Amino acid sequence: MTVPLTGSRGLATTLLVVVTAIWGATFPVVKDAVGRMPVLDFLALRFLLATAVMVALRPRSPARLGRTGWCHGLLLGLALGAAYVVQTYGLRYTSPSVSGFITGMFLVFTPLIAGVALRRPVDRRAWLAVGVATVGLALLSLRGSAMGIGELLTLAGAILFAVHIVGLGEWSPRYDPYPLAIVQLATVGVMCLVAAAPGGITPPPDPVAWFDLLACALLATVFAFLVQTWAQARMSATRAAVVLTMEPVFAGLFGVLLAGDRLTPRTLAGAACVLGAMYLVELGPRHGADAKVERLEA
Repeated sequence: MTVPLTGSRGLATTLLVVVTAIWGATFPVVKDAVGRMPVLDFLALRFLLATAVMVALRPRSPARLGRTGWCHGLLLGLALGAAYVVQTYGLRYTSPSVSGFITGMFLVFTPLIAGVALRRPVDRRAWLAVGVATVGLALLSLRGSAMGIGELLTLAGAILFAVHIVGLGEWSPRYDPYPLAIVQLATVGVMCLVAAAPGGITPPPDPVAWFDLLACALLATVFAFLVQTWAQARMSATRAAVVLTMEPVFAGLFGVLLAGDRLTPRTLAGAACVLGAMYLVELGPRHGADAKVERLEA
């Protein structure tokens, strides 16, 4: 299927920037939410609510996916769910700004994982990006001679997001993206629900927690995914991926505005290295799976 790069591309780019702003804003929102209720309970309710809304909009679409599509959706959902669990736990121990920039390193890990998993060569630009990103990660995360638990968990989440992106790029062209997304989001929700069930499911304890949950489920998941699907049909994958690198920038901005984060010179230098590494990867040549970068949300 060809990508129509028409006059609507400008609107698509603008709306995709709006989506990255929403995703960036969710970092302090999620940090606030998991301070009010258990991490797994929050994630289960967020993704099950998002799934219910998407099914309500197109109730017959999951039945059209087929057995193989369901299997691929389940595998992608497991990777995505694991990524969200470790990323959200990491947010309990680090700032929203640092979490946003480290999570953005999924764009650096994606071509490396694609090269290993799909046996495709990794060019020198990608290796240079890894080196630059490593310097940035050290500036953002090191406390003395070691990384904190929050930064380590967030880094693991970035790697798992990259695994999800590679799998999505390899499998998504075979299916209608809407039911494939429903299966993935439902898998994340059920996975978190099962993990949280032994301790009981705690609903949001107050109006602020309910606001956090609804904002993440409806804006950062359902709305953002639908806008991204529309936008990426009107621009190349490379252009979309470069626009998506605005997410950690917004995460840093909202971390300062909403969560009281301080952007020290060291933090700014580390953020600049991470962003530079992202652009090195995204502006380089595309090969196979890494040419089809696509995220559900952040």
